[in-house]
Amino acid sequence: MVEHVLVAPDKFKGSLTAAEVAARVSAGLGVPTVELPVADGGDGTVDAAVACGFTRVTLNVTGPTGTQVPASYAWLPTAAAHADADPYPVAVIELAEASGLRKLPGDAEPLTATSRGTGELVADAVRRGARRIVLGLGGSASTDGGAGMVQALGARLLDAEGDELARGGAALRDLAKIDISGFIDISGVEFVVASDVDNPLLGPHGAAAVYGPQKGATPDEVVLLEGALGRLAAVATQTHGLLGAVEHDGTPRPMGVAGAPGAGAAGGVGFAALAFLHAEIRPGIEYLLELLGFDDQVQGARLVITGEGSLDEQSLRGKAPVGVAQAAAKAGVPVIAVCGRRTLTDEALRATGIEAAYALTDIEPDPARCMAEAGPLLERLAARVAADRLS
Repeated sequence: MVEHVLVAPDKFKGSLTAAEVAARVSAGLGVPTVELPVADGGDGTVDAAVACGFTRVTLNVTGPTGTQVPASYAWLPTAAAHADADPYPVAVIELAEASGLRKLPGDAEPLTATSRGTGELVADAVRRGARRIVLGLGGSASTDGGAGMVQALGARLLDAEGDELARGGAALRDLAKIDISGFIDISGVEFVVASDVDNPLLGPHGAAAVYGPQKGATPDEVVLLEGALGRLAAVATQTHGLLGAVEHDGTPRPMGVAGAPGAGAAGGVGFAALAFLHAEIRPGIEYLLELLGFDDQVQGARLVITGEGSLDEQSLRGKAPVGVAQAAAKAGVPVIAVCGRRTLTDEALRATGIEAAYALTDIEPDPARCMAEAGPLLERLAARVAADRLS
């Protein structure tokens, strides 16, 4: 049997999708390959799922500033395409598709941006018959604690006068009651949050303090949002049965669901997923590799090639290339990486299980050309990989 090379890269952000990276690498290698574009739950997650056999479902939803935007999720009527997967409908929903920074029509709106569109995608998938919904959290434009998402699913967030709150995180300061009598029926639906963020909802490592500035919040606005998210957690704890939250070992969690690792993901959407959807939070790349059938595809491979646009310190924090390397190590298959640029040392790379990395900047020192001509350059780089590793 001819051994293949498994090409499993993430996107090169701003240049190529993961599928395009995989295709260019395969073209340059000139040997039998299997292409398996991957993602870690952030931008590109839906594209990666579609490239692996899911169908793209597109609809118009509420964008982060309240205007209508097109958004897609990935749909698989049965996951039995992978031998170890579950034989029922699966939807992969990427928050960034509906509620991400890339969906902003102009300036950031840190106080009023909403996650409502993500909830509209979830509702569509539930109505379509999904039995498992994977929520990829990353690239969020809002810090609303997932309020918009749960409002789209039928929850009513009310002030002391019984009026519905306006969109956005700042409005949560006035939250007095959460009414879930009209919540969509999610019985029989399993929710999995794919995220490598372990921040809690509140505090110095929480959603507002850590990620608010990335979404345009000033220091004063961070303080405002922190208080608003605290109000959401308090009301949800009092009215939504969250006081019984426990750790895996059965001990009470000091801050309930708000203190759970990952509750601060995507401006607090992680909190809403835990509190209202009873979701399980899984490491993003680990879970998505499982969903996309990596273990099946790596069998019989002589080499795995992974990569992303920039191999740097962020890559060490649960990003796709490191996840691929760890999964390949279990199968005893060596891994190398391709990238646009890299700042990691050889020693740091080897510690992750990546034997070597090849960067576009190795053959083209001009970063602008690397971005503009990433495809042809990547084919040249892959030819170099083949000469070094496959001859």
